[in-house]
Amino acid sequence: MTVSLEQLSRCHFAVDLGAARTRVFVKGAGLVVDQPSVAAVNTRTGALIAVGDFAEQMTGRTPQYIRVVRPVSGGTVVDIEMAQRMLRHLIGDRMRRALRRKPRLRAAACTPHEADPLARRATIETLVGLGARRVELVDTLIAAAVGCGLPVERPEATMVMVCGAAATQVAVLSLGSIVTAERIPVGGEAVDRAIVQHLRHEHELMLPSQSVRPLQIALSDNGLTPQGPVSTEIHGRDVATGLARSVRVDTAAMRDAIHTPLLAVLDGIGKVLRDCPPDLVADLVDRGIMMVGGTALLPGLDKMLQEAIGIPVHIAERPDICAVQGLGAMLEGRIAPLVLAPLAA
Repeated sequence: MTVSLEQLSRCHFAVDLGAARTRVFVKGAGLVVDQPSVAAVNTRTGALIAVGDFAEQMTGRTPQYIRVVRPVSGGTVVDIEMAQRMLRHLIGDRMRRALRRKPRLRAAACTPHEADPLARRATIETLVGLGARRVELVDTLIAAAVGCGLPVERPEATMVMVCGAAATQVAVLSLGSIVTAERIPVGGEAVDRAIVQHLRHEHELMLPSQSVRPLQIALSDNGLTPQGPVSTEIHGRDVATGLARSVRVDTAAMRDAIHTPLLAVLDGIGKVLRDCPPDLVADLVDRGIMMVGGTALLPGLDKMLQEAIGIPVHIAERPDICAVQGLGAMLEGRIAPLVLAPLAA
């Protein structure tokens, strides 16, 4: 781990700043924030109008003087000031006052694997702006593995796959550290775009950005598997006329469109396994891969990966909040490290 469990146990709250959702865990209070990473701003006055769920509902429906922004992209803070304002409102005045009373307020945060120094610095400055005197950074892969109950501290191979909105991260862990890992710039947003482009090119149909969730409508039941529904009806706007129109699309063609971006994920998993020591790969044949993250809930994705790589694929009980739960477990001291004391001469 990048920091010791002792240092993390001194932290008072933890933040998982994701491209899709922001989650905040407070020691002693649990998960207090689980909202979309979205803010709505009045461009005339600079005032913050809404954050979270309400701001996300405004996407694509605002007048010209209201701008909906996402201060986090791919797990990296791209607008520090807006991220601070968003977090202040999401946490609320009461919780912020309680945190400020803590002596030498400490915070922990998730960072993507191999995040560059600028990205790490942006995360630290965001939390320092909330009053944190010290910020500890934890690799998202380790936090997610801890959050879904994997024995990361043991000398055994555990493989975790974090399926985020902007990227997918895959790693093999042993003895509390990452043995080999890969970050693939393909996530839930790429799958959404593949569906939207397929409908535009094949059916000349444009989907509303929020009123229709492409994955939930195009995929149901068994989703990506051939046993899924043969066809489904989708409502949108005609590209030529601009009028509302409904079309019935073949879900087999939809699955083919989705498979294209997912091939990059399969390549990333293969690279991690090739770079992994043989003894650890042998452990994974029985243990398999644990999927976490919001995109892990894509129907049929686990079955498709299992058929492609020949290793069991499991989905965590609450894949969307595993990373922040892992941070919370480390903050509250629920993780016992494996002590490797030096041998006497």
